[in-house]
Amino acid sequence: MYQRAGKVAYKADLKNSISLDRHLAHPHTFYKCIHIAGTNGKGSTSHMLASVLQEAGYKVGLYTSPHLKDFRERIRVNGEMCSEQFVVDFVNRNTSFFKDHQLSFFEMTVGMAFQYFKEQKVDVAVIETGLGGRLDSTNIITPIVTAITNIDKDHTAILGNTYLKIAAEKAGIIKSTIPIVIGETRDHLKKLFKEKATSLNSPIYFIDHRTSRQATDLKGDYQASNVRVVEKVIELLRKEGFTISSAVLKSGLLKVARNTNLRGRYDIISETPKTILDTAHNVAGIRLLINQIKAENYQELHIVLGMVSDKDATSVIKLLPKTAFYYISKPDIPRGMEIEVLGNHLNSFQLNFESFDTINEAFKTAQERASKEDIILATGSTFVVAEII
Repeated sequence: MYQRAGKVAYKADLKNSISLDRHLAHPHTFYKCIHIAGTNGKGSTSHMLASVLQEAGYKVGLYTSPHLKDFRERIRVNGEMCSEQFVVDFVNRNTSFFKDHQLSFFEMTVGMAFQYFKEQKVDVAVIETGLGGRLDSTNIITPIVTAITNIDKDHTAILGNTYLKIAAEKAGIIKSTIPIVIGETRDHLKKLFKEKATSLNSPIYFIDHRTSRQATDLKGDYQASNVRVVEKVIELLRKEGFTISSAVLKSGLLKVARNTNLRGRYDIISETPKTILDTAHNVAGIRLLINQIKAENYQELHIVLGMVSDKDATSVIKLLPKTAFYYISKPDIPRGMEIEVLGNHLNSFQLNFESFDTINEAFKTAQERASKEDIILATGSTFVVAEII
């Protein structure tokens, strides 16, 4: 399973996904789909879109990854997780096929989601890519609109170590004649997307990242770019016959957490002291997060930090504030970065820290030491947030 094991569990091939889709009688063809990719922001964007569509009265499937606490978070209809019984029944019905074709965890999960949305008779499904785009298991769908939020360096061992290589993988979700919304602003990457879209006769829309007039309940200034992508996707959905008023767009953006149960995006779980959980785990995400933290008023900053071993720790850690105190631990997964390794990285940048056996122990110690005027931030990995909530 890629979530826990990393690259060794990744399959760069759509053959199994296509075979499973055929085995299940192409469930994704029974409803309309919206496909979302990007290095950062694709999860928030997907949840925003689902919330707006729910507010408009549609029955909405939402497929995202990874999950925080419960596997079923990946497969939701109108914000509600699929049932445990459905998961059990789906696996039991298809176990021999999974074994015969040696399907990966992600391949099975995508098929499960598509089947669930069919059985639930959703009107539309918002589908987030898991990794990349071109060879991602979700890329067997024919959506009515696609979107790519941005491009940055993450999963470089799989997607490539340059922005152009990563952009080319994400561009793999662009389909013939299907509108594509691009949130990326760098000229050389825009050129790549434009060439790809032109070759497929796909209308392409680049987002102007001036501040949106629309607010959202998701905290963090970095959500503004995601809102702009959502606004354009909604505009295109209206052309496809969806009835989504301006009032519904506003209401949906203000009820994302309530409608979809999204957690971990500048997630403020306490005000005294202000305690923030954020799943930022790569350079782009950490940079945006730290800029947001700098705008807060506080006396001391306590950062609970854990990472996974396949991330560019040096590039991330050099962005972290030197005035903070760090409580470090290894996330409880095989991919978790060993405490000694993470400690060495922090030492190289002369950051003050203490090591703990578990993320929860680190977090509880930060809570005990922080005064009500301080800020506690837990970040560095999805798995850090998952162990705390």
